[in-house]
Amino acid sequence: MGIELLSLLMLGSLALLLLMGMPMAFALGLVAISFTLALFGFDALQLVYSRIYGFVNTYVLIAVPMFLLMATIMDRSGVAKDLYNAMSVWAGGLRGGVAHMTLIVAVLMAATTGIIGGEIILLGLVALPQMLRLGYDKNLAIGTICAGGSLGTMIPPSIVLIFYGLTANVAIGDLFLAVILPGLLMAVIYVLYIAIRCRMNPEIAPPLPLEQRQIPLSEKFALLKHLILPMGIAFGVLASIYAGIAAVSEAASVGVAGAMFAAWVRGRLSWNMLQESLKQTMSACGLLLWLTFGATALIGIYNLMGGVQFINNIIVGLPFPPLVVLLIMMAILLVLGFVMDWIGILLLTMPIFVPIIKTLGFDPVWFGILFCMNMQISYLSPPFGPAAFYLKGVAPPDISLQDIYKALWPFMLLQLLAIAIVIAFPEIAMWLPNSVNN
Repeated sequence: MGIELLSLLMLGSLALLLLMGMPMAFALGLVAISFTLALFGFDALQLVYSRIYGFVNTYVLIAVPMFLLMATIMDRSGVAKDLYNAMSVWAGGLRGGVAHMTLIVAVLMAATTGIIGGEIILLGLVALPQMLRLGYDKNLAIGTICAGGSLGTMIPPSIVLIFYGLTANVAIGDLFLAVILPGLLMAVIYVLYIAIRCRMNPEIAPPLPLEQRQIPLSEKFALLKHLILPMGIAFGVLASIYAGIAAVSEAASVGVAGAMFAAWVRGRLSWNMLQESLKQTMSACGLLLWLTFGATALIGIYNLMGGVQFINNIIVGLPFPPLVVLLIMMAILLVLGFVMDWIGILLLTMPIFVPIIKTLGFDPVWFGILFCMNMQISYLSPPFGPAAFYLKGVAPPDISLQDIYKALWPFMLLQLLAIAIVIAFPEIAMWLPNSVNN
């Protein structure tokens, strides 16, 4: 049986299992083991467990549960909520000011938590009611929260980039440096979009009422103390990585210690809170690791079948310039984002795409940033965009999923614009890592 037919059979089997409702992690593993036994026999199962063991034995993987634990403690300690309240007072007098501050808070939260679901839920609970009460356009308010919350994929410490670095064998520190400017670019594009919309139609984003923003300047400055803890944690984590003081795993541990200190300062540190944080962290890690096991096994057996080289030859042999081939890959990732989550897409495609990217002469660090930006779209895209479901869970009953998806399309187009800019000007991503490494 040729590799072409085997590829179609493997893809069809996986699609059938997913349509039957089997969790992706187990569907990937079942397909991998079935094809291994059918094609190579029982002894070839050694390949499956050796690949899995090789991946989970990677030291830097420790950073994943550490960063997740840091984020969970920060969320449960209430630091992020105080951060939003402090920032909204300062910008409340501007048209669209609360939306602008929502985006700024989302960036700061991404630098300290990075859990997209938690960010969107928190902003949905705190910012959405305030914007709706002020008379904000419903679509603008919904889009701002979902798009701002999804910035967690783009701001270090990003779990997406950690897994990409492990899968593509790329330095995670370089990825963290490279994503800073594209992440800020994305946030600036959102801010400019809101400012332009408010300029064209001031009624869609009125300012805070005068009585709510007429507080003494000393009280406004006092609110800024809520910036100290989250900014201190983000600075401690990232500075220790970039200064070469600590590797990513050690820096993640620094972040956990900082988050526990912040919870202690606020009087929220308790054994019960730590227990709940650990349970939530282990639940998230379990999901990520099982998906990793299944995808790693599937790619391993597909590589043994000659499938990776088969796809490599097809894509590299296309009669198109390298840039067009890159755009085809980005289109594939975009389509997959409509029906799969980022971890499944990453583990299934990056072992195939990254070698091709290197063959075409592109930098895998730069491609990792493009992948990360692409996956941000997947958080918003219907029918399975998780951002919509996160917000729906805390939104008022009169806001339907259809309303949320309708509000997200302009921001998805803005994300595509940002990707196009980074493709056209790769130095936006590569300037920082090149400057540090040189």
